[in-house]
Amino acid sequence: MAGMVKSSAAKTGPIGANRALAGDIARRNVFVNAVAPGLIASKMTEHLSLDAFSKVIPLGRAGKAEEAAGCVRFLCSELASSTTGHVLTVNDGPSI
Repeated sequence: MAGMVKSSAAKTGPIGANRALAGDIARRNVFVNAVAPGLIASKMTEHLSLDAFSKVIPLGRAGKAEEAAGCVRFLCSELASSTTGHVLTVNDGPSI
């Protein structure tokens, strides 16, 4: 998305660090994953016009905190016992 250079650069560093750290400590049976949420409806976003965002978000809505929390629960569960170095995006369609 145009005008997002700063945001993209700020996100790329932690993603790379996540993957590198996962590789460094996987032999110790330590898992390193991240959740990268898009626009989440919250007190911080309640002043924003969600109509404007609905035009650029494929699902046409902001995400819910419970949806992002579900991804965290998955990564903390046995279901993710072979998942490390992964960034799980929760963003209602747009890529981060």
